[in-house]
Amino acid sequence: MGLFKTTAGAMRRSLSRTRSALKGLGTVLLGRQLDASVIDDIERHLLQADVGLAATETIVADLRKRVLAESGVDAQDALHAAIINLLGIPQPLATITDGPMVLLVTGVNGVGKTTSVAKIAHALLADGRSVLLAAADTFRAGAVAQLQVWGERLGIDVISGPPEADPAAVAFDAMDAAIARSVDVLLVDTAGRMHNEKGLMRELVKIRDVIGKRLPDAPHEVLLVLDATQGQNAIAQAEAFRKSVDITGLFLAKLDGSARGGVVLAIADELGLPVKLVGVGERLEDVEVFQPEQFTKALLAHEP
Repeated sequence: MGLFKTTAGAMRRSLSRTRSALKGLGTVLLGRQLDASVIDDIERHLLQADVGLAATETIVADLRKRVLAESGVDAQDALHAAIINLLGIPQPLATITDGPMVLLVTGVNGVGKTTSVAKIAHALLADGRSVLLAAADTFRAGAVAQLQVWGERLGIDVISGPPEADPAAVAFDAMDAAIARSVDVLLVDTAGRMHNEKGLMRELVKIRDVIGKRLPDAPHEVLLVLDATQGQNAIAQAEAFRKSVDITGLFLAKLDGSARGGVVLAIADELGLPVKLVGVGERLEDVEVFQPEQFTKALLAHEP
């Protein structure tokens, strides 16, 4: 799905606080050759940006191998290459050609989950796709109302149930409606679960299973929304959700408001889960496909 814009300027602006937390690492490395002293500097700066110990060690090990393999290596180029190796190749959202594409969106309360659903829906509409929303976060009346407000603003129908309805039943009804109406994409907003609530996590599995029974191979994406401002705590959330349901990718929200953009590297190293989308601002338009190359350039850009 190539519908989400990717602009180097937006990514660079969204990572300005992280670059500040790195204390101008890009500028520090500019014009220097990679050696043991420089690697020590890099290690110290990465730990300050919430990259985490494990990911930092992975990057440092990569850099030490480069020093042994070749002398006179540009430090900034070497760090750029090491980060790209860690992040891997871009992994876009899945695409299907037959029947509605189903995106299940989950995450804990307060991470910006429902707003992220609206951002995805807005991008889909702008690309000419027909969209249906499912309000499966039935445990909080406010969550259903919030999604309905977004639906009205975007001109998208929202399938919901009575207060405290069975979330899986809402998801099933939404699947029926999506198939009957031949919509292109169904976005299912699930309960904002605390990741340590086992009962609620089981409910998420039930929703996923109901969707799969109604349409084979669905859901086609299970996106976990994480708040970039939470740093390493986001890692714990992702690990818990992954144990309960097969997370296919991450939507990293509030990247523009965080000095902890380095958590992207920790996620890649510790979890192996791809960041597929990032929120780079407060507007509906401020969502982009995660591009490792673009992210790394923005992260290491030296300030004028």
